[in-house]
Amino acid sequence: MVLPGATLFPHALLPLFIFEPRYRQMLADALAADRMFCVGMVRPGADEAEGDDSFYPVAGLGLIRACVTNPDGTLHLVLQGLRRVAIVGLAQQEPYRVARLSEVITRRGDLAENLDLAKRVAALCLRVAAHSPEATQMRERLEEVDDPEILADIVAHTFVQDDAERQRLMEEPVVTQRLRLLLDLLG
Repeated sequence: MVLPGATLFPHALLPLFIFEPRYRQMLADALAADRMFCVGMVRPGADEAEGDDSFYPVAGLGLIRACVTNPDGTLHLVLQGLRRVAIVGLAQQEPYRVARLSEVITRRGDLAENLDLAKRVAALCLRVAAHSPEATQMRERLEEVDDPEILADIVAHTFVQDDAERQRLMEEPVVTQRLRLLLDLLG
């Protein structure tokens, strides 16, 4: 599924409203099989129906965690991000795209540097969140996360609003670089 402004980061939850017939069929097929599908972002100014160049090649693979069918046949679902994937080709176009995928391998970088950067990112987030009614919940969530990679994905999903920057974070294979970029964006 390719959507404007949609980024499915690993470790994040993405609520979706499914109304198009092709995506209703895709969802039915996914629910009958492994409960997984990908979400990719349409390039700015492109029509997702234009072809393979209309969307970014790095997407998020997700697991359907909850799905509710409405009386009119539309659906509400929550997709949990599992990992980054590269779209390396299309095996099917109709009634919906079926992509050939390869996993995007994350390189962790230097652990000590990542831990330091993650601590700084979390501190910035807490400063930003301090003015929010959800600040206590955010503080607890950030304090639970001890893996810099997971922290980077959760922070990118929660705090980065610009579509291009979200996609840039999605495509970055090195955790250290993701954390540095988050510091720049949040600072």
